[in-house]
Amino acid sequence: MIHRTSRRPVALAAALSASLLLGACAGDVDEPDPSPEATEAQEPVALTVGLTYTPDIQFAPWYVAEAQGYFTDEGLDVELRHHGASESLFGALEAGEEDVVVAGGDEMLQAHSQGVPIINIATVYHGYPVALIVPEDSPITDASDLEGHTVGIPGPFGETWFGLLALLADAGLSEDDVSIEHIGFTQQAALTAGHVDAIMGFSNNDAVQFELADLPVRTIALTSEGEPPLVGIGLGAHEAIIGEHPEALRGLVAATERAIADIAADPAAAVEMSAGHVPGLESPDARATAQATLEATVPLYDGEAEADRSAQWQQMADFMAAHDLLGEHLDATGAVTDEFRQP
Repeated sequence: MIHRTSRRPVALAAALSASLLLGACAGDVDEPDPSPEATEAQEPVALTVGLTYTPDIQFAPWYVAEAQGYFTDEGLDVELRHHGASESLFGALEAGEEDVVVAGGDEMLQAHSQGVPIINIATVYHGYPVALIVPEDSPITDASDLEGHTVGIPGPFGETWFGLLALLADAGLSEDDVSIEHIGFTQQAALTAGHVDAIMGFSNNDAVQFELADLPVRTIALTSEGEPPLVGIGLGAHEAIIGEHPEALRGLVAATERAIADIAADPAAAVEMSAGHVPGLESPDARATAQATLEATVPLYDGEAEADRSAQWQQMADFMAAHDLLGEHLDATGAVTDEFRQP
């Protein structure tokens, strides 16, 4: 793991500004294109990538990219930074302490609508990871059966909350038709003890945890057909870094995609490469759990990418605005770009 205490994001910005100023003072003199050797000798671009909260196998694409040297291959010096427990999701990006953050597309859109200078540059989960989870013997067989039942969520925020709203809308239900309990991150205990009839959780995490604990459950999709009007986890960049170092961001996306291909080919090896970041992975049981989580995540990576992401994001903006989840800026056009997608 890379540790830096005084390193700032966008480390080359000041140097680039100074060089541009000197060039202007020298007059309009044609300069030869740099040789390949000179290009290769340039200092790597420093990027700080925010990985939200606790180190976890869910961040394997960036752990693997670091371990495999993919960031270096792209001319990058990447610091992977986990957030503090009390830190807001986009606070470090707003403060200039991070250049890029990993978060849900819907979370980014909400933040962008509230004035946070974040733009989505890549989708990592092409499938939405949230599902309704019920005990295997539950009478709830689809979302319409939720009427009159109790559903537990961590709270009225984030992807589980957005997912519940999408599920209810698709089933023709309102929030008043169900009893919504804010249970924190105690989904497994709450469902197992019967405190709630169902929970909103992650198909590649919570559902896996139930299975490994020999607690039989079923997952119910958010919509009866297709994907919900929400966008899953991806990479969001500060507007400033997009203007200053677009090639660095293109390299970051490429490195991430190479790492995802490695994970899909060999999840066990990806767990091994993540062990230096995730505490406790020296335990065989923890490694088995991490591998099961990655294996459940691979289908989310492989979901079909939208040909026109702007249309997908506007659909999400319309849905979220209808549920009073956005700030003043309801047009999704400025919240997403396809500039950094790989051909």
